[in-house]
Amino acid sequence: MNHNQHKKRELDFREPWSIFKVMSDFVKGFDELQDIGPCVTFFGSARLDEKNKYYDMAKELGFKMADNGFNVVTGGSRGIMEAANKGAFENHKTKSIGLNIDLPFEQESNKYLDIDLKFDYFFSRKVMLVKYSHAFIIFPGGYGTLDELFEALTLIQTKKIYPIGIFLIGTEYWNPMMEFIEKSMLGESTISKEDFDLIHCTDNLDEVVSLTFEKLKNKVNLMEDKNLENINSYDVLKNFVEVYDTKK
Repeated sequence: MNHNQHKKRELDFREPWSIFKVMSDFVKGFDELQDIGPCVTFFGSARLDEKNKYYDMAKELGFKMADNGFNVVTGGSRGIMEAANKGAFENHKTKSIGLNIDLPFEQESNKYLDIDLKFDYFFSRKVMLVKYSHAFIIFPGGYGTLDELFEALTLIQTKKIYPIGIFLIGTEYWNPMMEFIEKSMLGESTISKEDFDLIHCTDNLDEVVSLTFEKLKNKVNLMEDKNLENINSYDVLKNFVEVYDTKK
């Protein structure tokens, strides 16, 4: 057997075993997060530092979300992710969670994490970023941020997940994209008006908090309409929104 045949056979042999690494990713995520309670997930550029206004906004919103009982989940790295984690971490009322990815070049976790998980695969990490989240909060970012945004929209559009809040923070940054979506995609009927209305673009951080709770209330009502009160998450969510209502 020549060298190339040997390498091919070695790769063929090793490929099926990668399923165990995939399983390990999911077991790690489910085991650590299954009882974590309501979460919101922040996305945004790792390149925006403390001098950037969006860093400050992400930190403030992370604090507000934690102050209202939400765990804050990010990709665990720098920039917007660090800012949101920092706000939650300094609040101390809930958990600041980072779901990072092992890459050929080192991607360090930020230092404001109560829970720091590393994943081998992007797709298993994405499942964890979505599964326990009741809002996607999207700050200015690049390709990775857009990938997360449109994947979340696709999951809601195709009814693979319950409609959660999709918030774009930074109207100045996002308005050109919103105009394209409205004029080109909606204009050419490649999406519906209902699809377009899934996105809420704002700079009002308190509005994001209140609308996230409205989405949660809608989910609780839907669970009751479908007689799903026996599901474990029902009691947690029901109590959660009742506590919020008593605070208002």
